Amino acid sequence: MSQQPTSNEASWFTEAHQASGSSIGFRTEQLLHAEKTPFQTIEIHQTTDWGKLMVIDGCVMLTTRDNFLYHEMMTHPALFTHARAKRVVIIGGGDCGTLREVLKHEEVESAVQVEIDERVTRLAEQYFPELCESNHDPRAELLFIDGIKYMAEAEPDSLDLVIVDSTDPVGPAEGLFNAAFYASCHKALRHGGLLVQQSESPLAHLELIKSMRSAMRTAGFSAVKTLPFPQPCYPTGWWSCTMARKGGDLSGFRERGASAKNFPTKYYNAEIHKAALAQPEFMREAFGE
Repeated sequence: MSQQPTSNEASWFTEAHQASGSSIGFRTEQLLHAEKTPFQTIEIHQTTDWGKLMVIDGCVMLTTRDNFLYHEMMTHPALFTHARAKRVVIIGGGDCGTLREVLKHEEVESAVQVEIDERVTRLAEQYFPELCESNHDPRAELLFIDGIKYMAEAEPDSLDLVIVDSTDPVGPAEGLFNAAFYASCHKALRHGGLLVQQSESPLAHLELIKSMRSAMRTAGFSAVKTLPFPQPCYPTGWWSCTMARKGGDLSGFRERGASAKNFPTKYYNAEIHKAALAQPEFMREAFGE
């Protein structure tokens, strides 16, 4: 649901979230761009307080003001959990913010972003250029193909980290939330490798998260952990990513490395990482932890 400005007068974009009986709204000045691609409808709005706003199929994807929360938590916890992730694949992530964060890690030798809709990336380059500053890094490769097919055909035991930075589990992203896809990821990962997937809001989508975790274990992952974090622009304002490991556990991370990181972040640090590993009681009860 959206109310779009037709002139330079301030109006509001509102996303109604039926499952939680709530909505998220942003005061906007102008609809900068709108188009229907073969996969989805994309809008770019200029807001009065949150910078630019990207909307896909009526759902908020990111804002200039708070996207760092999501991109940093989708990447740095996993990269500081893995001993040394050299080969990384990002499924989705067309705005390129996740790619930028991954490539802050010097140990990463290759980062392949597999986005089904090239227009997401081209619009990000135009309206969110700060997220795309690593697109021409020699370690980066951008592919505009089906991520499900890519992972199904990936060479076994070839990857260290797979990050699934997708939209909600509907439309093009629906096939990224099941045991068959997780099995493809498990096969492609080396021993000790990690899968990370955005896993919606623990307050509004707890049953979905439970289903994801169960499917990851069915696919062969030995340990699964869900990390909550704030995300004001998404339904309920609270989001999560779920991390799964092929062999080994997820009880710790390279805390010294995180404390001594040689690159800037706005949210992530070693203390935030430790805090995200702590589970609220309702999540512990739901997950049987």
